[in-house]
Amino acid sequence: MDTPLSTIAVVGLGTMGAGIADVLARAGREVIGIDIDDAAAAQAVAALEASTARAVARERITEEERQDVLARFRTFSDLQAAAEADLVIEVVPESYEAKQEVFRTLDGIVRPDAILATGTNALSVTRLAADSAHPERVLGLHFFAPVQAMKLVEVVSSVLTDPRAVDAVTRLAQDLGKEPVAVGDRAGFIADGLLFGYLNQAAAMYEAKYASREDIDAAMKLGCGLPMGPLALLDLIGVDTARTVLEAMYAASHDRLHAPAPILKQLSEAGLTGRKAGRGFYAYEAPGSGEVVRDALTPLTSAGTGTGREVASVGVAGSGTMASGIAEVFAKAGYTVVLAARSQEKADTAKARIAKSLARSVDKGRMTAEARDTTLDLITPAGSLDAFAEVDLAVEAVAEDLAVKQELFARLDKICKPGAVLATTTSSLPVIACARATTRPQDVIGMHFFNPAPAMKLVEIVRTVLTGDDVHATVREVTAKIRKHPVDCGDRAGFIVNALLFPYLNNAIKMVQEHYATLDDIDAAMKLGGGYPMGPFELLDVVGLDVSLAIEQVLHREFRDPGLAPAPLLEHLVAAGCLGRKTGRGFREYARR
Repeated sequence: MDTPLSTIAVVGLGTMGAGIADVLARAGREVIGIDIDDAAAAQAVAALEASTARAVARERITEEERQDVLARFRTFSDLQAAAEADLVIEVVPESYEAKQEVFRTLDGIVRPDAILATGTNALSVTRLAADSAHPERVLGLHFFAPVQAMKLVEVVSSVLTDPRAVDAVTRLAQDLGKEPVAVGDRAGFIADGLLFGYLNQAAAMYEAKYASREDIDAAMKLGCGLPMGPLALLDLIGVDTARTVLEAMYAASHDRLHAPAPILKQLSEAGLTGRKAGRGFYAYEAPGSGEVVRDALTPLTSAGTGTGREVASVGVAGSGTMASGIAEVFAKAGYTVVLAARSQEKADTAKARIAKSLARSVDKGRMTAEARDTTLDLITPAGSLDAFAEVDLAVEAVAEDLAVKQELFARLDKICKPGAVLATTTSSLPVIACARATTRPQDVIGMHFFNPAPAMKLVEIVRTVLTGDDVHATVREVTAKIRKHPVDCGDRAGFIVNALLFPYLNNAIKMVQEHYATLDDIDAAMKLGGGYPMGPFELLDVVGLDVSLAIEQVLHREFRDPGLAPAPLLEHLVAAGCLGRKTGRGFREYARR
């Protein structure tokens, strides 16, 4: 196990196996590709030929270097070809029976010092190792697709694994230009352990008809900066594969959040397994294509337009960052804006904040000085809500406290003219509770902007059971005019984004609490393996641990699911006043400004 891993066999030449072979061959390793399907082997060779030809065309390698890479990749149909391999990586289908058969056969073929690695992302490495004649040489080596691009490799040890084997594959991963993360053996490991629970909840949300597939995916891309929406990602991974992973996770955790959503079983058994089948949550141009085509569920682009009320003036209640950001957004779009705070001084300060924001835009060349002046002229600061008497749309952005919001809506009900639309920007409180504080609940709706409002494109539009159709249409039209992307959802805790985001963050905290992985490894895994712009602990410290705890508590109260109970570690940090960047300490420590 101390010898260099220079000859490596890859068993299973599907998309993942072919990608691993490509990376190994380019890194100078002799690669033995093994697959019982001659077509799969031929396709893997063709994929390597195509990828290296692109590299030559882009002048990343020479033609001579390309030929050397191709010569290092040989394919076979019999496991006997692995006899001289220093390392064997199996990437056959996610089935204990299939993988155990491969390992049992390899036991009688490979050298005693050869390392056997499973590419599983869900099955127990310990169980596979225990079934081997030499369990000490079996470990997990979990690459992420596309292998050529994704930097993360999870190196999975069982209690039986020889540390020398771990060291050897860790050095190999580093030689390949990857970022290896050492993890223990539990279903899903780090990245998939967090990712698949989130994907499962998104599938359940869609199945419950809470929001459309397009709105769920757009919400997570625009609200969280994710590279793909969850339902599109399920189609890419394979609905059947996701179901297999979740079954394994649920068997280990008994957490209801991991119990596969019934729709995953329905789609799998119908053969609608995603891109590879040409249809899953979405319809595709052809099997294997990533080109989404219109189907019976595709919404009409004109839906919800042309039936709303006229909106020329907007009132924004509040003086914080969110209120001033929303006021800026409306003014930029040409609306007359009244920015009302609890005092004239606070309102003036909020407008001054907008002036600074616009000045930065001018400095960066994003707007002209003339446009800045025009925008500022449209904003009138006021020290009282009485200034909202003639606005067509009133948007509250005050403290996330239901009693405060209800009192404000009761006042808006008395001040605002008949026909004015009343909107709350709450991220977690029930919109209907605000609506019931008025005598016109049909005029009340949620408009959940994301921070910073001038930059973030998403607005969750939350209608209650009493919201009028024309009010909903009005807000959709206004959202389009301010150049934001509207997504529709019902009035329940968390709406789309927070209902999917915060259980994922909570599960990350539980991993640390249970000493399964470190903050740094978890953050690295989600950024490198999932393409997330920030790791969960980076994000928690930015959002604020107190804010995160409050949202977790709301979700837990609403859905009564034990899996949504806030992690005790989060509660303890909040109780200690460690709230994240704003206090200088959260999950990490920060330099005081």
